[in-house]
Amino acid sequence: MTIAAKAAAAISARYSGPFPKVALVLGSGLGGFGETMQVTEAIPYAEIEGFPVSTVQGHAGRLLIGKAGAADVVCMQGRMHLYEGHPPASLAVAIRALRRLGVETLVLTNAAGGLRPDLTPGSLMAIEDHINLSGFNPLIGPNDEAVGPRFVDMTDAYDPALRALLGQAAAAQGVDLKRGVYLQVAGPNFETPAEIRAFRTLGADAVGMSTVPETLVARHCGMRVAAVSLITNLAAGIADHPLSHAETLSESAKAFGPMSRLITDFLGKL
Repeated sequence: MTIAAKAAAAISARYSGPFPKVALVLGSGLGGFGETMQVTEAIPYAEIEGFPVSTVQGHAGRLLIGKAGAADVVCMQGRMHLYEGHPPASLAVAIRALRRLGVETLVLTNAAGGLRPDLTPGSLMAIEDHINLSGFNPLIGPNDEAVGPRFVDMTDAYDPALRALLGQAAAAQGVDLKRGVYLQVAGPNFETPAEIRAFRTLGADAVGMSTVPETLVARHCGMRVAAVSLITNLAAGIADHPLSHAETLSESAKAFGPMSRLITDFLGKL
């Protein structure tokens, strides 16, 4: 039995009802969304065999199963990052376990730094595409054809139909939803001004330390993906002050209302 299969079995042992078709991953400072859900079952990651455990402030590390508004959803209240020391392949376990349980659509959120003048703190950005400069990929290693193909097409990594639904949800909620390209670095340090200049030249609009591994794994196993970045700071060399994780959490809290309305409306449209 694979690690993902063992994790799926551990979840099934705690929750035997019909499993949601939609999974939501909450990024830094966004864990409060989980507290707004009608939760049927809450399972700490540490109690799920094979799940890496979140260690970062702002990531509770619980799997929540229940409703967000009228939508059935399984929610990862906190994620795992490469910079925590998890082997890249271990980041695939949670997504593959959820896929085994019947999840078809993955909705990702993150906190990110803005690289455009209009992506100021508090802005929301639908991810249209990504650039992986982390140096890692959770798909490296032997491939299980029963899970997905050796070589995965990433042309529409972020599903166009889901992005259209995000736009509709934003309009319905009066939320200004921008669009752009997300670039992932490994972290945990923030980027240098020279790196930010290089990233802008490459075509990136926002930069962060997550999301791409989950997208790669989800697409590999046939899941549709949508993703939204909450811009918590202007990137190094653009901001006029030193960057900190405290600012990330503070700005996430300030923008929680619009993000919560957007995600709730979007989930209801799926």
